[in-house]
Amino acid sequence: MLESVAECVERAEMLARVAGRRVLGITGAPGAGKTTVARRVAAAMGERAVYVPMDGFHLAQAELLRLGRADRKGAPDTFDAAGYAALLRRVREGEETVYAPEFRRDLEEPIAGAIAITPSVPLIVTEGNYLLLEEGPFGAVAALLDESWFVDVAEDLRMSRLVDRHKAFGKSPEAAHEWAYGSDQRNAVLVEGARDRVDVLVRLGGR
Repeated sequence: MLESVAECVERAEMLARVAGRRVLGITGAPGAGKTTVARRVAAAMGERAVYVPMDGFHLAQAELLRLGRADRKGAPDTFDAAGYAALLRRVREGEETVYAPEFRRDLEEPIAGAIAITPSVPLIVTEGNYLLLEEGPFGAVAALLDESWFVDVAEDLRMSRLVDRHKAFGKSPEAAHEWAYGSDQRNAVLVEGARDRVDVLVRLGGR
């Protein structure tokens, strides 16, 4: 178990020292803090790591509206999971610069080609809810990870973070609470179901 950012960075450095490129996958329920962990690990490693979020593979809002899925954005079928797996395959080869998308929360849209992954980078740090999901197109992702981490946090803190996040990006307090305890929580149940497949548990600041 990893219980500090320093321990997380040390573990990631060990992965980066192995010959060839390595992919570290960080997962956890919505609001657990996996994005924060991934960003801090990648930042601490400087040019030896690149942060690549799964959220860059959100379907565009116009496509979600066309499919009738906008009211549950964040569910597995609101992502281009096959595209995400294809990117990880290209990244593992490490023979050319690969451009990955990022998700802009201020726009609520993915932005293509926003993250450059050059051949010299030894470690890719990717994070997202469904890295270890077994069913559907996400089922191909786990085999593309060299190591997986699960970020765990106290449930009351996780839910508080989610509500605050939704309010910060424009939802009313009522709508923020409804989304966190509705759509987000349904997704969290899926993520928790994959906990037993992870290699390492991360609990920053305890449980």
